[in-house]
Amino acid sequence: MIKRIAQTAGFTGLLAALLLTLLQSFWVSPLILQAETFEKSEPVAEVHEHAAGTAAHTHDAEAWEPEDGWQRVVSTTGGNLVVAVGFALMLAGLYTLRAPTKTSQGLLWGLAGYATFVLAPTMGLPPELPGTAAADLASRQMWWIGTAASTAVGLSLIAFSRNWLMKILGVAIIAVPHVIGAPQPEVHSMLAPEALEAQFKIASQLTNVAFWLALGLISAWLFRRKNDGQYHA
Repeated sequence: MIKRIAQTAGFTGLLAALLLTLLQSFWVSPLILQAETFEKSEPVAEVHEHAAGTAAHTHDAEAWEPEDGWQRVVSTTGGNLVVAVGFALMLAGLYTLRAPTKTSQGLLWGLAGYATFVLAPTMGLPPELPGTAAADLASRQMWWIGTAASTAVGLSLIAFSRNWLMKILGVAIIAVPHVIGAPQPEVHSMLAPEALEAQFKIASQLTNVAFWLALGLISAWLFRRKNDGQYHA
């Protein structure tokens, strides 16, 4: 079973990471590069998040960053691969508890993953371009983790519980972090134009949808096909 999970996660993570990198290279990265031209014109270091679900970091004169071109692509691909394999391991582990009866069910798992790790957190902390003011990093990270955990628990209750009271409880659990509210900066400001920010938010959401749907579909197909190291019809 461990070998089955590892092989499913490895192949799924690789394919999904390549897809995500391709989409980001043609759609998301150009927007980030445009925003960085505005950020680099400012002498003050800014803390920002490049995409939903990614770690925030600080740009300053001494910080290393990959050069445009192959360095940036390799760096992005490596990061995507680590994240994709991690999420694929999570899905494959869940399949051992509730195996998909058909490959198409992987799309539902993928949508659940997208809702948990992207959609719900970005409702309070939307993806931000470089040069956008943000609240304290630790506070944002804690809220993101709490929101993802609440969404995962809530969706599980809604999907798998047969008791309507438990389903209602699931909805309430999902709503809790949004009622509390995400940490916000004292002053909202950004260096990039609002139109560029809007394009970036749309691109980030759509690339993440594609990534999670591919992750769910590929992992379900491989998990169902893989049986003790042998493929069967």
